[in-house]
Amino acid sequence: MTATELPLAGQTALITGGATGIGLECARRLVEDGASVTIAGRREDRLQASRDELATQAAGDAEVSYAICDVADEEQVAAAVAVAVDTGPSGLHLCVASAGGGGVGPVLTTSLEEWNRILGTNLTGSFLTFKHAGAAIARAGGGSMVAISSIAAAVTHRFMAPYCVSKVAIDALVRNLADELGVAGVRVNSVRPGFVETELMELVDDETRADYLSVMPVSRLGEPADVASLVRFLLGPESSWITGTNVSVDGGHHLRRGPNFEPIARVLFGAAVDGVIPEA
Repeated sequence: MTATELPLAGQTALITGGATGIGLECARRLVEDGASVTIAGRREDRLQASRDELATQAAGDAEVSYAICDVADEEQVAAAVAVAVDTGPSGLHLCVASAGGGGVGPVLTTSLEEWNRILGTNLTGSFLTFKHAGAAIARAGGGSMVAISSIAAAVTHRFMAPYCVSKVAIDALVRNLADELGVAGVRVNSVRPGFVETELMELVDDETRADYLSVMPVSRLGEPADVASLVRFLLGPESSWITGTNVSVDGGHHLRRGPNFEPIARVLFGAAVDGVIPEA
């Protein structure tokens, strides 16, 4: 493929959570289409390994760099954006907010620390990423940003309330940013993956996996590539008139109900799943 056939040649992207899973697959799609990419995350060993892997797949003049970054830390986010700006030839144009985490437990037993941990990474992390990346993209003349939301923004997930709340809020953040930043030529969208085969989902037991499949009209587990293909579309010139959307990529799971985490929650929390909380 020649440089003129690379649709993202000359563009630069930042991807948080870019060393593994969906974030890494998004980075792969971008470098294959000629974009320079900075992947950001907390573990340098994984970042280095993924950077080296991506460098072998980069097309044209695409460069690959990494930045150590906890997305809940504004100084680290700003520094990661600065690395991304310096990686490409003309500033920053694209951004994927993929860093995230979750947990399982009844609301009534959820500690403030756990609540803040999940919202700090998922929601505040997305806010800080888009705040700093959005400003850089606007300065570069415009571009596109995509947040990795979740099926948990579309349907309730019992015993995952902090995670659900964070993803619903990310979708609202995306819509507001799209409304604000359109004037600067910056598009903002989110994607809502269902159950995708990543390292995080390896912890899910067989019974819960089967339950997920039972509520998918297209009954198969997703692959990171299923999500990355949609992200690549929303980042690229093919979607130049699309902004402020929250798009499900979940085999139709959003048409039915959330997964059943009650067996796991009952093992971990006992009667608290029925709202039975002993007095202190």
